[in-house]
Amino acid sequence: MSSHHPNNSWQAKAQSFGMLMIDISHYLALLVIGLVVVWAGGAEFISIVQAGKAELKDILMLFIYLELLAMIGIYFKTHRLPVQFLIYIAITALSRHLVVDVQAVSEDFHLWLLITTTFSIFILSIAIFILTWTASKFGRPEDNLLHKDSSEKDSLQEHSVQASHIKTDPSEK
Repeated sequence: MSSHHPNNSWQAKAQSFGMLMIDISHYLALLVIGLVVVWAGGAEFISIVQAGKAELKDILMLFIYLELLAMIGIYFKTHRLPVQFLIYIAITALSRHLVVDVQAVSEDFHLWLLITTTFSIFILSIAIFILTWTASKFGRPEDNLLHKDSSEKDSLQEHSVQASHIKTDPSEK
């Protein structure tokens, strides 16, 4: 099939439109999620103020909201969702679970729940260590994209500087 076929232009436009719709959907969903997180965080803060004191469970909940907002912000800036933030949120949620919920269960189940939750936090901490170590040793996929983007930007700047030195008026010598 020839690259000048009329269908290729239509397909390219349809592909471009589809990608635009996906991007718009992502941004709208992230905006809604961000608004819900701000709303929930605000409600949590108001309940802390109304109670007149902040307990550890309240502070940990605010950290979960903060981490969710940071993750959304990073996605808006980089179009990447770092797995580390999801793991940090999971560790914070499990820590909050240890502080709040484990104390309320029966004595028979208490030890088993305490051990499995602590072990889960340990495994997630190892995962963070491995991800951080491999990123420092081998780099991250987004590092290559950032390097590529900055190289393209440098190349465009070089071309624009060179183009500005080209005489466009034929009478100039």
